[in-house]
Amino acid sequence: MKSIILREIKSFFGSPIGYLVIAIFLISNGLFLWVFEGDYNILKTGYADLTPFFTLAPWILIFLIPAVTMRSFSDEKKQGTLELLLTKPLSIWEIVNGKFFGSFLLIILAIIPTLIYVKVISDLGSPEGNIDMGSTIGSYFGLLFLIASYSAIGIFTSTLSENQIVAFIIAVFLCFFFYFGFEGLSSLIPGSNSFVSALGMQNHFKSMSRGVIDTRDIIYFLSIAVAFLSFTVYQLKSYKA
Repeated sequence: MKSIILREIKSFFGSPIGYLVIAIFLISNGLFLWVFEGDYNILKTGYADLTPFFTLAPWILIFLIPAVTMRSFSDEKKQGTLELLLTKPLSIWEIVNGKFFGSFLLIILAIIPTLIYVKVISDLGSPEGNIDMGSTIGSYFGLLFLIASYSAIGIFTSTLSENQIVAFIIAVFLCFFFYFGFEGLSSLIPGSNSFVSALGMQNHFKSMSRGVIDTRDIIYFLSIAVAFLSFTVYQLKSYKA
């Protein structure tokens, strides 16, 4: 599996993809949080916290992660190298996990520079250092689990077509549905607000953002990731057969 992870990382940074992903994520967040006027501008909110960043990041990642994962298996299919990959002395689970962790680590590299926001916000607080670290740490943990879920969805959709654009569109739709769809459905179904919204990622991400790491939220995100990785394995087994 380690060889697959290294292969993925090398392929990301052997082309402009890895650098573009990191640059787009950091620039888009930076513009919305510090430059553009609007609800996400931290300097205009008057509060020393990173709530605007953790509100904005999931929406940017809905498009960014599918752009990273869309080539995972689609490209292998298009180039005819998937058969060769499946003949390697690795189990299908090891191949899938290698692709998954390769994409996951790339997005983590894009997230790491945002830790400087914590220092900046802390310095801007009145008094200095006045920042809710519990909520901030919880939000970063929530973001990690959200990235894992998005990545698993993107890896799965890349097995559905050799056309990367098709894989990208399906991944964006599924990520959007799982993040916001259940929240939207809960407002349409009377008397089911808490039950239906609890099925969505947004509800669990907000829960972790409060600074309380609940095992139910962790199990939820892990279940989403494992489920879609299992679907990926099933797809590859049917392709191999």
